[in-house]
Amino acid sequence: MSKKHRAEIGIIGGTGFYDPNFFKNTNVVKVDTPYGETSDLVTLGEYSGTQVAFIPRHGSKHVIPPHRINSRANIWALRELGVTRILSPSVVGSLREELRPGDIVVSDQFIDFTKKRDYTYFDRGRICHISMADPFCPELRQTAISCIKNLNYKVHGNGTYLCIEGPRFSTRAESLFFKDTLKADIIGMTLVPECVLAREAQLCYVSIAMITDYDAWSESPVNTKAVLELLRKNAERTKKVVLELVTNIPSKRDMCNCSTALDSAVI
Repeated sequence: MSKKHRAEIGIIGGTGFYDPNFFKNTNVVKVDTPYGETSDLVTLGEYSGTQVAFIPRHGSKHVIPPHRINSRANIWALRELGVTRILSPSVVGSLREELRPGDIVVSDQFIDFTKKRDYTYFDRGRICHISMADPFCPELRQTAISCIKNLNYKVHGNGTYLCIEGPRFSTRAESLFFKDTLKADIIGMTLVPECVLAREAQLCYVSIAMITDYDAWSESPVNTKAVLELLRKNAERTKKVVLELVTNIPSKRDMCNCSTALDSAVI
């Protein structure tokens, strides 16, 4: 990859967050990876003096379902471009009455209920048992929480993200199990293995989850039409959060251990 194709911060845009038209001096590039093609071409651009790389998680036309996202290629491509921090906006359902549609959750934990995804870069040659006790970069989390508060949006600074396989939504029985037995707070389909691969790549990663609905446990089960309607109303907020983060992330990574995650993980 040419040295002119470089970025500091990566953004993997979720549902409703496809268009990087708020960047300046954009350049679209294809990054070859050992794991196949990325979800789409990578858009490189600049915002407030910071070089940014953007990948639409489901493709620019939203044609890739959650279980088919090539997260290994996406994370690999961002690292090849020099990215050290990844911002991951996404949409989720709520498993708590007090976590309302329109609220934003900066998760601190996850529970993995996916089934058949490519979860690691270390599936041959070397064994790696990466630590995921605290799965998100603490510095990015605190920066995200502060930025969202500064924008006067409702933010929850902790929360357990329950990741399911998809693309279907949960049954009511499953949703109640996730809510009452597992005590998860929000539910989505894309966090895993994306955040795990970012840790293996020794990149800082933060999840910024916009709640669009109450899940199937509620009296009004989730449906795609309702999700898209709320997304249209809140797309501008998601963009403002991401741009606020881009301008406030410290230049050096000296408040976390993400860059040395492999030191005690590879056998």
